[in-house]
Amino acid sequence: MARRKRILVTGGAGFLGSHLCEQLIGAGSEVLCVDNFYTGAKENLGALLGSPQLEIIRHDITFPLYVEVDEIFNLACPASPIYYQHDPVQTTKTSVHGSINMLGLAKRIRAKILQASTSEVYGDPETHPQDETYWGRVNPIGPRSCYDEGKRCAETLFFDYRRQHNLSIKVARIFNTYGPRMRPYDGRVVSNFIVQALTNQPITIYGDGKQTRSFCYVDDMIDGLVRLMNTSDGVVGPMNLGNPAEITMVELAALVIELTGSRSEINFKPLPIDDPRQRQPNIKMARDTLRWAPTVPLRDGLDKTIAFFETLMIARGAGAAR
Repeated sequence: MARRKRILVTGGAGFLGSHLCEQLIGAGSEVLCVDNFYTGAKENLGALLGSPQLEIIRHDITFPLYVEVDEIFNLACPASPIYYQHDPVQTTKTSVHGSINMLGLAKRIRAKILQASTSEVYGDPETHPQDETYWGRVNPIGPRSCYDEGKRCAETLFFDYRRQHNLSIKVARIFNTYGPRMRPYDGRVVSNFIVQALTNQPITIYGDGKQTRSFCYVDDMIDGLVRLMNTSDGVVGPMNLGNPAEITMVELAALVIELTGSRSEINFKPLPIDDPRQRQPNIKMARDTLRWAPTVPLRDGLDKTIAFFETLMIARGAGAAR
């Protein structure tokens, strides 16, 4: 019998990581999930915990790791502002020291490695939509810089390891992603709106609500990441992965209120420092190279996400609007 592929997923107990672990195990691979459980949770892996194809290690990738695997998905890093700004130095270390450690591991064992980068490398963009040739407009000393600049430096490290050591790398720039297993109070707009709507609390919109985002359902994002990893060594990236369907925050709030049947009103607050005004991916590279594009409409994805939060809140004894 052929040996199963053994795949390391850092941040594997997080929102994206747990869905990725499920996808990889479902495809027949063995998965080594590495997480320090700062924002991840074993509950996210609940359906997999009895699987002989899953191994879990509690580990912080800012320290070296010595394992033997065939591929590495480097997803470790808090991605919501509340968590990455709580300890900004550690956030930068996770992106920079963590990438150095994972790249060093990949170099030693000659493994293919994928970096989960972010649309935040574009900052508050001057071009719209954003394509991969745009270098970005990022404040290097602001409160979001630990995440934005950490991810930018990680991309630099990945490409330097490729140039200097001929390492097989992939870099995905992930745009806003949502779905089940998001944390309810993580400061991300979709989870914020849903929790506020389900409890009939005022929905908080920062600024005038005309700023835009583009939301990709988690199943579509995981499909894109797996497709990118499975490309030939000549396909490197960086590659945008996200949903090009753009929506304002006021429109998103109205849709969440409609889908939850909530009595929530909208409460406007000042815009946070360096919050991008527009965010929309140009995914032509992914369409052409991966034959990939999101398939889950926002309304359908929100319905599934709302159902998850309803179940979660009922289990915690919180009220819900419907």
